Amino acid sequence: MLDALGIVWLVAALAMAAVWALQVRTRNAGFVDVAWAALLGLAALYYGLVADGAFLPRLLVALLAATWGFRLALHLLHRVLNEREDGRYAHLRAHWQGNQWKFFAFFQAQALAVVLFSLPFLVAAGNPTEELNLWMVLGVLIWAGSLSGESIADLQLARFRADPRNRGSTCRAGLWRYSRHPNYFFEWTHWFAYVCLAVGAPYGWLTLTGSTLMLISLCWVSGIPFVEAQSLRSRGDDYREYQRTTSM
Repeated sequence: MLDALGIVWLVAALAMAAVWALQVRTRNAGFVDVAWAALLGLAALYYGLVADGAFLPRLLVALLAATWGFRLALHLLHRVLNEREDGRYAHLRAHWQGNQWKFFAFFQAQALAVVLFSLPFLVAAGNPTEELNLWMVLGVLIWAGSLSGESIADLQLARFRADPRNRGSTCRAGLWRYSRHPNYFFEWTHWFAYVCLAVGAPYGWLTLTGSTLMLISLCWVSGIPFVEAQSLRSRGDDYREYQRTTSM
């Protein structure tokens, strides 16, 4: 297990160094998010090939996690290529006064995050269960529901932002009427799919690191705090009213 994680870390660290160099040229740090998602997709494919589990769980992990990772990477890439640098990173650039060594350290921290978040994939792919069971079916259902919900939320937000009449206002369309971050909610529930796929695997409890780390990251580290701070800077009282009336 440690050998596989070490290889993933080495590839991720080299890839993030290259993406950092791209960021230096383009002055757009949003590429780090694209790379993070794509590297997790690649890690899932790699674990599907080298893990010690039976063929079926390895296949499910490779298909489900890689599809999730590459979909997210393509969605983020479209935003990075067609919009200005995300306000969160623009704020960091100003706060760090353009210090590229701090950006390099940040990108390498994301390489380490790839390793930590890929651990549930590796554990689930190590499941020795050879036949389809109810836990696997439940895992696939959780994955499908979460991916659908996240995709719908992303599409609703993209449509709202594409309308120039909505500039300066907050999206309350569709799922965004019920949650300030429905895309993050479904991103979080997605990680429980691997908990189900790992039932019967050695150290299966380690798959809980995915949902736990994602919840911590979204709620207190790099997700909601940064997004909402930027939203308050750009939309002011309209977003304060959204915070008051809509669940996080």
